[in-house]
Amino acid sequence: MSCFLTTNAPLLFTLVGQQNQPSVLEEREPENEGYYPHVTQVSSLQDVKMATAYERFNLHTTPEKFYIEACDDGADAVLVIDRLSNEMTLTGKREVPPSATTRPVCGIMGTIRLVAGMYLIVITKKRNVGSLLGHAVWKAVDFDILSYKTTLLHLTENQMEDNKTFLSMINSVLTTDGFYFCTNYDLTHTLQRLANVSPDFQEMSLLERADQRFVWNGSLLREFIAQPELHKFAIPVIHGFIVMKPCRINGKIFEWILISRRSCFRAGVRYYVRGIDSEGHAANFVETEQIVLYNGGRASFVQTRGSMPFFWSQRPNLKYKPRPLISTDTNHMDGFQRHFDSQVLIYGKQTILNLVNQKGSEKPLEQAFAKMVNGMENGMIKYVAFDFHKECSRMRWERLNILVDNVAETQDEYSYFLVDRDGKLLSQQKGTFRSNCMDCLDRTNVIQSMLARRSIQSQLQRMGVLHVGQRIEEQADFERIYKNAWADNANACAKQYAGTGALKTDFTRTGKRTQVGLLMDGWNSAVRYYKNNFSDGFRQDSIDLFLGNYTVEGTEGPSPLRTQKDWKYLTLPVVLVVTFSMCIICLLMAGETWTETLAYVMFWGTAAALTAAVIVFNGCDFVDAPKLVQKEKMD
Repeated sequence: MSCFLTTNAPLLFTLVGQQNQPSVLEEREPENEGYYPHVTQVSSLQDVKMATAYERFNLHTTPEKFYIEACDDGADAVLVIDRLSNEMTLTGKREVPPSATTRPVCGIMGTIRLVAGMYLIVITKKRNVGSLLGHAVWKAVDFDILSYKTTLLHLTENQMEDNKTFLSMINSVLTTDGFYFCTNYDLTHTLQRLANVSPDFQEMSLLERADQRFVWNGSLLREFIAQPELHKFAIPVIHGFIVMKPCRINGKIFEWILISRRSCFRAGVRYYVRGIDSEGHAANFVETEQIVLYNGGRASFVQTRGSMPFFWSQRPNLKYKPRPLISTDTNHMDGFQRHFDSQVLIYGKQTILNLVNQKGSEKPLEQAFAKMVNGMENGMIKYVAFDFHKECSRMRWERLNILVDNVAETQDEYSYFLVDRDGKLLSQQKGTFRSNCMDCLDRTNVIQSMLARRSIQSQLQRMGVLHVGQRIEEQADFERIYKNAWADNANACAKQYAGTGALKTDFTRTGKRTQVGLLMDGWNSAVRYYKNNFSDGFRQDSIDLFLGNYTVEGTEGPSPLRTQKDWKYLTLPVVLVVTFSMCIICLLMAGETWTETLAYVMFWGTAAALTAAVIVFNGCDFVDAPKLVQKEKMD
């Protein structure tokens, strides 16, 4: 059965095994807290027979076909892709022609149709990032895009240019750091979800059972999904961040793991993707899981982040901080309800930590969010507003403990997933913190790291790593690893969404706000401004093409890539450069009198200022906007 259903379909959550749901073989007790399984024993993930995909391949190429040979021990399967008919079939190794050109590849990302026809995307280089419960986890670091066609002579000059642009878009996504995969373990699910599923689920192929929210190559694998016999050649690839570190406290070695899974629903870049869509998918939604493995026991703590889940936008317009706009002609509660229905179904109770400013342009967003939560009257959802910038102004970063202390009782109630070495279930996580700021990046990551530290403090004590009375903050070596990893997590998520590293990472790394950190934040803010205004349209188009939100339909018809620019776009920047240059020249080449010099400077300076004002007033015409029409409107 295909995993590519809508997230609102109840069947999906039966398939994936919810974060807080029992196995399909478990009975659910009819009580108020019936979201959570009442089991005392879970199977060890190391002992369960898990479906696997092939790990090593040779790619044999002929003018007519691609032969992808599985090189795992005992494997005799070869995937044959006909470059003329696009048909995919299986055969044996003896069918590979000796004349074929051969090279090793690390995996198959999938296929995509562009103007020139079909393309095969393969992983050509991978790096091991560690082992999760005995399963190697890989980072895909290099790719190749191979055309089925051996020539482009069937294309016109314009079509060849369009095809080149589409290829550069695919390359843009592939070169965005953060693609991870595993051939014999399901990276798309949390430890708790995997522990609460049936043996039948474990035997499903990785492609079938994967949580579709986090399969970034799902659209590329459509041809494979339709043919179950090909599933061992295809691997779900997640996008986000993974770090695995062996750590030592009190002479006891344990594995500390951080996994951030970025959702491929409503994915995009900072200003062009905000809020939610009609299905309730939130922009920049990320599930972050912190895992501890020690002496056969395992613990997990899950948090989520995502854009404020109603219909709002903040399109770039050359201003440093565009004013956010809340839609006035949309039923917000429908999408809002869908979002939290799915969140409660997957994760259980929800505590929303809204970190936006409670004054200025962000204030209406905070008020709208609070009003909608109150309007739901859902006892499973709790709303906490915390004005991060106000509380921490003038470098008072210790005031973040106000929020942590405020939700401490709730965090204790939600608990975390913990299993001992014998497979005995000690606790399950009964709810999650859903954090957000405007971008769900900088402020959000700081708070998530603090909540995760509080969780691991309890986990390590119960697992016997920390002695009674010991504090995790006192373990200097682990603190260094912990803080740097969370800062790296912030940078990875920020680069994928905003185009630069995260802000405030000096606090995450050191526990202090520094002047150097402020300077780095200023630099990153300037780079964000440039990218958000002048390159994010291309990045948004690239993501939409990669994820299948836009599909290339043959070679006929007008191209969306070639749009006619308004006269202002061509004329006003030239006028601004000329007038500003003349102003500088007049300053450097003084006239016979100072009054003459001042007059020239005033004239050209006024002309430059007026031109700049006209450009800013028409700012939306000068930013790099997306060109591809999506299947669903972004706002």
